[in-house]
Amino acid sequence: MRRVVITGAGTVNPLAMDVAGTYAAFAAGRCAIGPLLIRDVDRLSVKIAAQVHGWQPEQHFERQRLPLLDRFAQFALVAARQAVAQSGLRFQGALADTTGVVLGTAGGGLTTTDDNYRSVYAEGKSRVHPFVVPKLMSSAAPSHVSMEFTLRGPSFALSSACASSNHAMGLAFQMVRSGLADVMLTGGAEAMLCLGGIKAWEGLRVMSPDACRPFSLTRNGMVQGEGAAVFVFEDFDHARARGAVILAEVAGFGMTSDASDIVMPSTEGAARAMTIALKDAGLAPEQIGYINAHGTGTAANDRSETAAIRTVFGAQADRLMVSSTKSMHGHLIGGTGAVELLACLMALQTDVIAPTMGFETADPDCNLDVVPNEARAVRVEAVLSNAFAFGGLNAVLALRRI
Repeated sequence: MRRVVITGAGTVNPLAMDVAGTYAAFAAGRCAIGPLLIRDVDRLSVKIAAQVHGWQPEQHFERQRLPLLDRFAQFALVAARQAVAQSGLRFQGALADTTGVVLGTAGGGLTTTDDNYRSVYAEGKSRVHPFVVPKLMSSAAPSHVSMEFTLRGPSFALSSACASSNHAMGLAFQMVRSGLADVMLTGGAEAMLCLGGIKAWEGLRVMSPDACRPFSLTRNGMVQGEGAAVFVFEDFDHARARGAVILAEVAGFGMTSDASDIVMPSTEGAARAMTIALKDAGLAPEQIGYINAHGTGTAANDRSETAAIRTVFGAQADRLMVSSTKSMHGHLIGGTGAVELLACLMALQTDVIAPTMGFETADPDCNLDVVPNEARAVRVEAVLSNAFAFGGLNAVLALRRI
C-alpha cells in the first residue's frame, strides 16, 4: 500500500482565518469563546459560543454565487483554496480524474434550514428561494469544492455527528493509500450557530453557560463553535516527485462503534479505535508523544476518554501530553476533528503543543498531563487525533513526522 502525506492545509475558524493565525492562537492559548451574536439570542439560555467574527462572504465569492452557498460551504471553500494554494498542485488532465473531495459535516446547511423554516412557519411565507435544497444539502460543500478545482474523482459528504471530519479524513487516507485516488481534499465544515441549532443542543443539557474547561474538576459542559479546515492528502511518491513540501505523514486510521448507547460514550469503543489506529500505523504506544483529545468538557466524555487512554497506553499514559483545543475554538461538531488536526500538525511542524485552556482544578478521574493553560515546546515524533461521537461512532487518526 502507498504512503499518504499532507501537502496543504487551510482553515477558517473562530481563532483565525488561516493556518498561520491558528497556530499563533494555539501557541498563545487564546480563547475565542465569547458572547453569542445571533438573531433571537434572547430566546436562548446558552448565550456563549466560538464564532467566526468579521466574516464577509462578498470578499470571497461573486455576488451571483452567494445564493448557492450556506455559511458552512463558504468556510469549506475558502479553507480548500488555502490548502490547494499551499500544496502547489494544479489539477489538469489525469490528476483531475484521480483527485476527489470528502468532507465531514453534521448539520450541513443548518443555517439555511433555520432561516427558511422561520420564513415559512413564523413569517407565513408560502414560497422559498429555488436554491434552498442545493444550498442546505450536506453534500453542497464537497460539490462546490470539486467544481472549484474541476476534480472528477470520488467526492461526497460524510456525516457521523462529532466524528464526521475524522471519518472523512480516514476514508480519504484509505482511498489514496489503496490507489483509488492520487490526491484527496478532505476535512470538515460546520456552521450551526443559529437559533434552532443552539436550541436543539440546549435540550441535551450538555452546554456550558460560561466556558469550556475540559478535564477540569470544575467543568460544566461544552461550548459550540463553527468553521472549517481542509487538507490535501497526497500519495507520497507523487508528492516527492514534484518536490512538494510535506507537512506530515498520515500513518494510520482506526474506527469502531460502541453499539451500546446513543449518547453515553464507551471506554472500550474509544480504546479499540486508538488501538486499531496504532496498529494500522505500525506505531507502538510509546512512540506517541501527544494526543489531541476529543475533550468536550462534559463529565461523561472526559472521564471515559481518560480511561480509554489509560487502557491503551498503560504506564505510558503518564508520559503523554493530552490536550483539548475545544477549550479555545469550541466544539465545531462535524467540523471539529478537522480544526483539531491543525493542532497535531503544529506539534509535528513547530514542536509546540497546544494547551488545554480554562483548566482550574484537577479531576482525579482525569489524571493525565493535559498541558494546562500554557503551550509547551516539546518535540514529538507521532500523534493521535481522537473523535468520539454521539451514537458511539469513534474515529482516530495517527500522524507522524516525516
